[in-house]
Amino acid sequence: MTSGHTITISPADAHIEVTLDGEKLAESDRAMRLEETGLPARYYLPTADVRMELLRPTATTTTCPFKGHASYWSAQIGDDVHADVVWSYPTPIPEAAEIAGLMCFYPERVELTVQPSAV
Repeated sequence: MTSGHTITISPADAHIEVTLDGEKLAESDRAMRLEETGLPARYYLPTADVRMELLRPTATTTTCPFKGHASYWSAQIGDDVHADVVWSYPTPIPEAAEIAGLMCFYPERVELTVQPSAV
């Protein structure tokens, strides 16, 4: 990793809901929270907690030196397609293994609700 750049991955200990255009795309109590230097916290959800029938894989891919190669999906809500609103690292680098296959939604492009678990 680059000097000074860190990634921390831990259980979110929160109830996460993702909606778009009034349609619930995901709901999970099993999310992982990824904190990365210079970026807002991101929540990665198990695919079993995501309504995959509303998502369509795209040709978009990106590479992060700190996580690996990402694949993207668009959400289709009725006739509206919201391009590349969610991504996943199917086989991340070893330092990010905890997010392998989990899905992460752009919080600025969906309605992301994070409700901390009761202690």
